[in-house]
Amino acid sequence: MAKILSLFIMVTSLLVFSPILCLSSKTNYYGYLYPQFYDWSCPNAKEIVKSVVAKAVTREARMAASLLRLHFHDCFVKGCDASLLLDSSGPIISEKLSNTNRNSARGFEVIDEIKSALEMECPQTVSCADILALAARDSTVLAGGPSWEVPLGRRDSRDASISGSNNNIPAPNNTFDTILTKFKLKGLDLVDLVTLSGSHTIGNARCTSFKQRLYNQSGNNLPDYTIDQSYATQLRTMCPKFGGDQNLFFLDYVTPTKFDNNYYKNLLASRGLLNSDQILVTKNQATLELVKLYAENNEIFFEQFAKSMVKMGNISPLTGYKGEIRKNCRYMN
Repeated sequence: MAKILSLFIMVTSLLVFSPILCLSSKTNYYGYLYPQFYDWSCPNAKEIVKSVVAKAVTREARMAASLLRLHFHDCFVKGCDASLLLDSSGPIISEKLSNTNRNSARGFEVIDEIKSALEMECPQTVSCADILALAARDSTVLAGGPSWEVPLGRRDSRDASISGSNNNIPAPNNTFDTILTKFKLKGLDLVDLVTLSGSHTIGNARCTSFKQRLYNQSGNNLPDYTIDQSYATQLRTMCPKFGGDQNLFFLDYVTPTKFDNNYYKNLLASRGLLNSDQILVTKNQATLELVKLYAENNEIFFEQFAKSMVKMGNISPLTGYKGEIRKNCRYMN
């Protein structure tokens, strides 16, 4: 117990939080995000988002992970501004075409359904960026994870950045230092890195995302020595050296649709699916200690995940008169 307490103190001491001002104004003039933003302008907004997400996840449990991932992949490009949702049009080249999103990002039709329902309830009021943030929270809760109050008031971008999507989002084969740098550039720290990686407790990854670990990790035609060999043998049956790139695998093979701390337990057993998962154990002592803490205490993981999600959702939002409130999340007004 003393060890858990000391590690928890270490976690909390590393964090720096910005205050969230709870204002009552309908319009976000001052650049703050706050949970009550739509209380007057669209009081049913949160319930509408929750209802549509619940139906989508009931239809397909995997959708919870897909919607959570959309929020990550939006925020890491140039802030939480719904740039990811834009389709290619005119000068805009969609971020959906980037290496990190092509053939893998999904759930856009659910966002469309949410937006359509909100436009009927309160036209051009709720931003697509806020829909992504709320859907991520609701998806986490529906999968059995923690809840948190989502600060609101983001506005939508009028452009996209496919280069930012290619370069800023952490990739499965990035080195530990590269991934940590990408987090730090967004104002996130080592604790956030380990904690937000825990979202891989749900969802799937394609064979192409980890194939090199099974056959040619270091360019020497040898498998990754950090992966449990019996696990690697199982993976090779459906992820062959040639072909099968789009075959899907659970990120957490123990409880693949339940949001819990089994992801961290898998890492300690050398059964992390992606290289970017396993390096949390093999490349840094501080991250290893956090993995051990979360594997031992699900409550601490949940508490910190909620905090790190709020922190990530505050990356460079457009507020006040910046950007716009899109009528259709796929196109500028």
